[in-house]
Amino acid sequence: MSFEVDIGFSSQRGPREANEDFAGAVHAPRGEEARGLIAAISDGVSTGGGGREAAQTTVMGLLSDYFATPDTWEPTVALDRLISAQNTWLASQNQRRHGAVTGLATLTALALHGHRYTLAHVGDTRAWRVRADGAPAVPLTHDHALDHPDLKAQLTRAVGLDDQVRVDYEQGEVQVGDCFVLTTDGVHGVLKPAQIAELALAGSAGQASDAMVQAALTAGTRDNATALVLRVVGLDARQLADELFDGRRLAPPPALKVGDKLDGYVITARVADTGVHLLYQARDAATRALVALKTLHPSRASDVQERAMLAHEAWLGLRVSARGEPGFVRVHERDPGATALYTVFDWHGGRTLEQMRSANLLTPVADTVAAAIEWTRALGRLHRHGVVHRDIKPGNLHCGDDGHWRILDLGVALSGREDPAARELHAGTPSYINPEQWEGAPADAGSDLFALGVTLYQWLTTRLPYGEIEPYQAARYRRDPVALSRIRPDVPMWLDNLVRKAVARDPRQRFETAEELLLALERGASRPIAAPPATPLIQRDRALLMRIALVVSLLFNAVLLVWLLFLPR
Repeated sequence: MSFEVDIGFSSQRGPREANEDFAGAVHAPRGEEARGLIAAISDGVSTGGGGREAAQTTVMGLLSDYFATPDTWEPTVALDRLISAQNTWLASQNQRRHGAVTGLATLTALALHGHRYTLAHVGDTRAWRVRADGAPAVPLTHDHALDHPDLKAQLTRAVGLDDQVRVDYEQGEVQVGDCFVLTTDGVHGVLKPAQIAELALAGSAGQASDAMVQAALTAGTRDNATALVLRVVGLDARQLADELFDGRRLAPPPALKVGDKLDGYVITARVADTGVHLLYQARDAATRALVALKTLHPSRASDVQERAMLAHEAWLGLRVSARGEPGFVRVHERDPGATALYTVFDWHGGRTLEQMRSANLLTPVADTVAAAIEWTRALGRLHRHGVVHRDIKPGNLHCGDDGHWRILDLGVALSGREDPAARELHAGTPSYINPEQWEGAPADAGSDLFALGVTLYQWLTTRLPYGEIEPYQAARYRRDPVALSRIRPDVPMWLDNLVRKAVARDPRQRFETAEELLLALERGASRPIAAPPATPLIQRDRALLMRIALVVSLLFNAVLLVWLLFLPR
């Protein structure tokens, strides 16, 4: 279901000479729809007529700039930066005018994103949540005003009141059917929560906002009356903020046994235990379908970074599999009633490439090429999402019972939205890591292509192109890989050249993109590529070259010394 909100707005000046309320709502721009919507309401407070200006600039500044902030910022960070900037500008304007014309503004802002909302609040405007269960409207904010019958209009916090502004923030979960109502005190000052709830659900959102304002005027409000109604009709797929919130809120389940139940799933087998993660096979009690459950090992249950990485993996899986693209395992959206932290995947029978290799089965070259084409297509799709896998290896390439290959385990993948600690982690399996990373370069799409080439070389020859590499090993790439056809004569020359190009020591000799590698695989012998040139010794082992140069220099000096001392001149 796509993100959809029914919005209604109404504002009347009431008995006042001027209307100093202001409100609005803006959807994310085209291409960034997943960022949701931002809505805000403000009540201007003034001496000399600056209230309208204060309310309007506060709301308009927030609405116009919110989606200009980086999408990597948490909504609370974006709101805090923008509100603080507006407060600084408004406070300086008030100080410059020396009290002749001043303007303050209350502010209640609501950001809807994914399956969550973020609320920012200053002053005595209010936000309410209404659900169609007959219950009164639930206030989501607390007024910043003096708690005295004669001084309730006296604000303790407002935008522009002081050099620094303190903002209240609230976050929570959103469901389809939720109705959020933003009001100024001209409405909620005379209407009770039960009336607000009843009116908020009457007719369309526009009709509801009109009815609410008219009811406030009929009830004898003494102030401007403004209401902004937002009804959630549809939600997007869960966003990273939703997953991270669950990663902090939920605890991983204890180690489960066959027959144990977890939120409607019955454990049927423990598939893997890596010491960091546990992977189970389970059956959905409602649909009887088999699924895979991935969670943290109990020993890592309190690790904040591991929780964040598991949440990031779930979000990435949803992002990739939401479009139904082949080559990946579909991730299920987490049930709102989940009691523990885990991720649910479709279950596919079959084996990983590592399991196939362990069985010592010699695969025909044609089948190997067909598999490589599937891997490369899937990797290209991943890279177009801006994602780097970082751990391509035989254990993460799975061939299902349906005959299709899938890339597994996005646990250490980079998307630009991951936790900084995960970005700095030197992830991957050493024998599949490209030389540049050992020299300090970050992982990129080329790293995945190199790892894919190593995997293909290993599958065809049962050997690693550069041998088994250990993290502490200093001499890692001091020889070029042996030609595949020398190890396995049935490997055609075009494929031999292709694989050696993919794992070349010099990154400039490798394939630049997955699309380039895919084209070479599909063309095969019809458009063979040239064999990569031998890597110069200075690139493979500079230390050895220096030692050879030193030995030559010493020999030359020894000969020269003998000639000078012992040979006749």
